[in-house]
Amino acid sequence: MTEQRMQPNLIDRFRRKLSSYRRRRRERKEKNRETRKREFKRSRDLYILLAPYFFLFFLFTMLPVAISLIFSFTYFNMLEFPRFAGWENYRRLFFEDDVFLIAIRNTIMFAVITGPLGYLGSFVFAWLVNELKPKVRSVMTLIIYAPSISGGAYIIWSLIFSGDMYGYANSILIRLGIILEPIQWLQNPTYIPFIIILVQLWLSLGVSFLAFIAGLQSVDRTLYEAGAVDGIKNRWQELWYITLPSIKPQLMFSAVIQITASLAIAEVAMNIAGFPSVEYAGHTIVTHLIDVGNLRFEMGYASAIATILFVMMLGSNLIVQKMLRRVGT
Repeated sequence: MTEQRMQPNLIDRFRRKLSSYRRRRRERKEKNRETRKREFKRSRDLYILLAPYFFLFFLFTMLPVAISLIFSFTYFNMLEFPRFAGWENYRRLFFEDDVFLIAIRNTIMFAVITGPLGYLGSFVFAWLVNELKPKVRSVMTLIIYAPSISGGAYIIWSLIFSGDMYGYANSILIRLGIILEPIQWLQNPTYIPFIIILVQLWLSLGVSFLAFIAGLQSVDRTLYEAGAVDGIKNRWQELWYITLPSIKPQLMFSAVIQITASLAIAEVAMNIAGFPSVEYAGHTIVTHLIDVGNLRFEMGYASAIATILFVMMLGSNLIVQKMLRRVGT
């Protein structure tokens, strides 16, 4: 009899707790709904102003990424209607396409070297130029930024690394007695990656450099005075505890720009090493994407390559965000 009485009591207790939980959950939902309504009414004008920009972002960024992800699971040659292929494109990429594996290796090598060095170089140059007088600072900013917007940059580097004795690099080395005959810089797979890295680093002092200059100019000078009172003793402590925390938005913006540029190296490789390069020494994921999509019109396969590149960029950005949160701590 005692066990029979205890069982209904347990069931009733469970039902009461369940109903209480459901009631609290409904109350929380209603409270959150009311809070969202109030916030929407308070920020309605901001949403209206952001609507056109969000529409363009959705139309030209989010939607193409989603469509590319869908096409990556299909066979699509621009002539026939896409046919579902499952994971076939990804299987081909990693198990049959040897050129894609070379492209991944080259892309990671270029990104690991040019990304951090370009980012650090942009900040160092911006920090040094920011200490100059206004007129000198303007001139130096133009000189440093000019290479990134000069249309003939690749012609200059082609002249420097020309394979005949009239190329500047060969001419100097022959005069110094280091070499006896010209080196085919842009035809030798040993030298091609290093030349691409050099040119990419030279071109990387562009948007990131300007962003850092703008950020350094906007730092409140009274913070340095307050820091001196609080015990900051040298320029390195000023940099870590005042300057870098004050320009975190510029740090994040420049990091995104550098990650995108380092993982999407294509124009430099094609103009310097040719397309395709000798033994695919300058082949990257983007040049492979151009080859597959623009020349072969295998759009499903190209979408799979683009999806992998997108995942690499997204993962790199998340890692950099976590690292930048520790700045100044």
